[in-house]
Amino acid sequence: MNKLQILVVEDDAHVRNLITTTLKAHKYKYIIAVNGEEAVRQASTYNPDVVLLDLGLPDMDGVEVIEKIRTWSNMPIIVISARSEDADKIEALDKGADDYLTKPFSVEELLARLRVTGRRLALMQANSGKNESIFTNGSLKIDYAAGCAFLSEEELHLTPIEYKLLCLMSQNVGKVLTHTFITQKVWGSTWDNDVASLRVFMATLRKKLESAPDSPQYIQTHIGVGYRMMKVE
Repeated sequence: MNKLQILVVEDDAHVRNLITTTLKAHKYKYIIAVNGEEAVRQASTYNPDVVLLDLGLPDMDGVEVIEKIRTWSNMPIIVISARSEDADKIEALDKGADDYLTKPFSVEELLARLRVTGRRLALMQANSGKNESIFTNGSLKIDYAAGCAFLSEEELHLTPIEYKLLCLMSQNVGKVLTHTFITQKVWGSTWDNDVASLRVFMATLRKKLESAPDSPQYIQTHIGVGYRMMKVE
């Protein structure tokens, strides 16, 4: 049985019923909010494991809800919105959302996103009880203290930038990181929006990390938005 508690923030009754019916059928616990003010209150009261958030709320924009929650919590937030432009996705992700699902969406895709988020939470909980200087994901191991990474017990020969990118992705497993977020974290504000350079470095990292770069196992591209490290079983 799934034990995640999910806060569903959606003012459209039809969409809300679709989501809650799906969650109930798959043994997820859930609570409901129909506007932004109620969403922030429910999030602070119940501290849910995941928030499913519509952006077009009647009293405030969903991006504002993300900003308010991020002042005190890192709980995963999956946006579910009819806004399909890359700019809307990037804004929500840059403000702190973890993932973005565009309406209309399939039930299967929603459940897949929840499984990804659940695995991310499980990995975070597992790593919290281990030596925090060691990260493992499938055959990938990163020794943060030693400043080196291994794949199937063989050391990866990474440039400083590649290593920084790998560490940043590993510290946000399951979360979509925008181009702007990555460039600011790795290079600083002077590299902001230098997406072409980021793509070059990410391509070279993938060649060293992925056995089949055309079918990546570890790093997933979100075209026009950014990248995500996947949890590898």
